[in-house]
Amino acid sequence: MNNNIIPIFFACDSGYIKYTMVSLQSVMENASKDYIYNIHILNSGIEEEKQKKVLDMANDNFHIYFNDVSQYLEDLKEKLPIRDYYSCTTYYRLFLAKLFPEYDKGVYIDSDTIVLGDISELYNYPIGINYVGAAVDQVISQTDLFGEYAEKVLDINRRQYFNAGVLVINIKQFRDEDILKQFTEFIKIYTFVVAQDQDYLNILCEDKVYWIDPKWNAETYGELPCKEEDICLIHYNLGKKPWHYPDCKLGDRFWEYAKKSPSYQEIVEVHDNYSDEERKRDLQSGDNLANLAFLEINNEKNFKNVYLSDDYKAEDRIRVLDKIAELEYQGKFDVDVEDDPPSKILMPEEIDYFDRSFTSRFFSKYAFKFGRWFLNAMLRTNKIIIKDIQGIENFRNLESGAIITCNHFSPMDSFAMEITYDASEHKNRKLYRVIKEGNYTSFTGFYGYLMRHCNTLPLSSNTDTMKKFIVAIDELLKDGNFILIYPEQSMWWNYRKPKPLKTGAYKFAARNHVPVLPCFITMQDSDVKGEDGFYIQEYTIHIEKPIYPASDKSVRENAENMMELNYECWKKIYEDTYQIPLTYTCGQVNYKGKIG
Repeated sequence: MNNNIIPIFFACDSGYIKYTMVSLQSVMENASKDYIYNIHILNSGIEEEKQKKVLDMANDNFHIYFNDVSQYLEDLKEKLPIRDYYSCTTYYRLFLAKLFPEYDKGVYIDSDTIVLGDISELYNYPIGINYVGAAVDQVISQTDLFGEYAEKVLDINRRQYFNAGVLVINIKQFRDEDILKQFTEFIKIYTFVVAQDQDYLNILCEDKVYWIDPKWNAETYGELPCKEEDICLIHYNLGKKPWHYPDCKLGDRFWEYAKKSPSYQEIVEVHDNYSDEERKRDLQSGDNLANLAFLEINNEKNFKNVYLSDDYKAEDRIRVLDKIAELEYQGKFDVDVEDDPPSKILMPEEIDYFDRSFTSRFFSKYAFKFGRWFLNAMLRTNKIIIKDIQGIENFRNLESGAIITCNHFSPMDSFAMEITYDASEHKNRKLYRVIKEGNYTSFTGFYGYLMRHCNTLPLSSNTDTMKKFIVAIDELLKDGNFILIYPEQSMWWNYRKPKPLKTGAYKFAARNHVPVLPCFITMQDSDVKGEDGFYIQEYTIHIEKPIYPASDKSVRENAENMMELNYECWKKIYEDTYQIPLTYTCGQVNYKGKIG
């Protein structure tokens, strides 16, 4: 790429191109002559006559191109949320990485802008590996209702929500991380109805934003973010545009450049003919936007409530706790207390345990990004609290693959083990999780997506599928990877005692001559009460020394011995942490669950 070239992108339709010309006029007048500017106007069909007007603006420094995005739009347009004055053009910036492989970086500008500064200054912000350079959105940060929307629906601090109308885009990162594909997967999971594509971009780019000086995106809604004389870019956001309203804030700066643009007379006609009925409609659109934000904040099924919160209610939790007490009294430790989704049989052709196919690798890559984003949100909002990790050196020092065992007490305990794996710094070896058949085949939406694509190894009631499963376990361990198995088999919510164990995990370890790494998570109430009425648990993750199979024992003998040692290890952690002996209401129980 020629370092002297600055790509600038606009997105518009046939009706908006006249305002794009005004913005472009302002860019051209104030830009440094030290660069060549490639102006790309993303569209899905603009008349040749209108294109010619724009193309005639080109000069030695400014090269202008019209880029048709119709083929990209065709696959998406039925799924794209569109509302009021928004159109499909607002999504065009997502196509940049696919359309322009020759660029690594570029500036995107909405057409309702006037650029008063040198655009090369904006382009040259050192955004590094961040996805975008952007400014805080004034509507979100200055308005209580919309600030509350960002925090209670999107789970983003109102002062860390950016406006997507002016962006320095890291096109290389958009390409490498396939942001467009992430977006298309995201819209299958949830539909944002307020700021739409801007909401999606804020979620997808969270923690990957370089904050630029707000003088480069001074929105006319609310208080200006800087002194008027310091403004480098005016953004006439929302419904009140200078070509509709004589009293629009900083509207005189728009008309200063409009008079010099090829579309001036056309814009004057729009202004003069804008009716009271249309102004009334603008007001109604603003009211609609506020109403949508209010409804989303109070929607029990909004994004944060559904995807960033525990769906369980206190009544459900009490029923679960009662069932746990009953099952413990009966000595039935391997019975699940919560209803699994209806399960269908997982057939061999439906699972690629090694992610060898392109499709499997593709979806796994983005599942991990979504999973990491989800985990970060859970940690940030105290849905998961990790107090301490003890014995991490026992994990770090592993030189071979291993079976990792952990007590199973929450749908989220695997996230705690993911954090433990990260702390072990085994970057070249992966952590896999054995899951139930129904969790793989029957979960829908966001959770189902993670279940199917985040290094999960589903069990199956089909014999041929289980043969594939066993081969996968053996090969993954041989390659030095780690496999998390819950040997208690059942999940009991917030159950602190170790439950009796099943032999499967230990047979895999013994047959493959790898150790078992016993991990046990202890809990204590935090001072944070969850939405279910119970206190969020603080986790301490205990990692004990690995248990190795003996070379002079058979697989059966090793499995039996390792299972017993694992249970005794867990029992000691339990008694040392809680300072009480391990007892059960059904009587004395050994590591196999035998009562006596």
